[in-house]
Parts: sequence; C-alpha cells; structure tokens
Amino acid sequence: MKSLIIVSHPSIETSLNQQFFKEATKSLDVTWHHLEKCYPDGEIELEKELALLNSHDRIIFQFPFYWYSAPAYLKVWQDTVLEHATKVLKQKELGIVLTTGVSEKEYQAGGKEEYTISEFLRPFQRIAHKFEMTFLPPFVMAQFMYQTEEKKWERLIAYQQYLTLEGQATLANRIDWFIKQLRDNSSLREKDQVKQEHIIEYLSSKKEELEDLIFTLRELKG
Repeated sequence: MKSLIIVSHPSIETSLNQQFFKEATKSLDVTWHHLEKCYPDGEIELEKELALLNSHDRIIFQFPFYWYSAPAYLKVWQDTVLEHATKVLKQKELGIVLTTGVSEKEYQAGGKEEYTISEFLRPFQRIAHKFEMTFLPPFVMAQFMYQTEEKKWERLIAYQQYLTLEGQATLANRIDWFIKQLRDNSSLREKDQVKQEHIIEYLSSKKEELEDLIFTLRELKG
C-alpha cells in the first residue's frame, strides 16, 4: 500500500505546517506531489496525473483551509483530472490532510465557525463515493504554531500513520505499526539496538494483553 500526497499550497516554503509534513514523509514510502511546484503555469498534465493515481493505493489531498475550501490549484487539478479518472480511482482510498489557523473546537455548533469540518468537507466525501473509493476520516492540524513540542511529535506520528497504516486504525494495528518502524530502523548503534528490542518486546506483550482483553469482552457480550 503506497500513498500519493497531492499538496496544494501557494507559499509552501514559508509554511511551517507543510515543511513539518514534508520532513515527516522522508522516511516513508510515499510520493510527495506539490501541484504549484510541478505546474507553475497552472497547466495540469492529465496523463502524468492519471499515471500517478494508477500507481498508488491511498490518495491524499493536503491543503490549508482557505475560506472553507481548498486552494485554487487543487480545484484546477480536480476539473482537469477527475473527469478521466473513473477507472483508476475505483476501490482506492481518499484522505484529507487539512491545516487551519482556527482551533478545531471552533468547528462545531455554537463555535465561531458554526459547522464541523466534516460538514465543510462533504464535497470531497461525495467525490470519494462517486468513484467508489473509501473516504478516510480527515486528518486536521489546527494552530500548529501554538502546539507544544511534545504535541508536535504526537501529531507527526499520527500523520505518518495516516499515510501508511493499513486497515482500521485500531490500537493493535497502531502497535504493529510502531514495531515495524522500529524494526526497519537499522541505523542504530549496538547499545541502542538492545533498547529497541526491549521496547519491541514490551509493545508485543501489551498487544497480547489487549487482544486477550478484547477476546474476554466479546465472550462476555456473547
């Protein structure tokens, strides 16, 4: 499973959000595709885009929330590509990575923005269903500059999982994802490798405890 990240941002080099995201993808088997950089004249190459879509399983639209919608380049991309993408998008996944300068709690009834982010993203959900895709819950990065360093690290891991985690985002699957990332890291010094193995053993034991608990709960319900 490989993800294509279709990024639309007119000033990406000065965006802390997007630079954070870009750095987070360097160790992952994903494709970073910045529309404004690839097509500075605004002329989208249809065949190139269809080939990219065809060679990936999870399609991510990543953009800042501009007046409750996406930047113009993503709309141009949609108008150019989607009409011809029926066959290549079927059965794939569609995710949205959204950045906003407004706190996420404001996107609700009674909040400053009145409506939920899911409500604002209905057109993307409809696109996914029209092409028989699986629509993933959106990943929202709100007020990045105000996050603590610890929170930023949490969001970095959550973002990486959003791009690469296969199947449902259950706790057990997240643990498997962590173990895989640790095992794939072969550049550690010997003493750090010992620590790594202890962490993997600990995570594996906790996963077993979790699975036993889930089994017991199912038996009680039955």
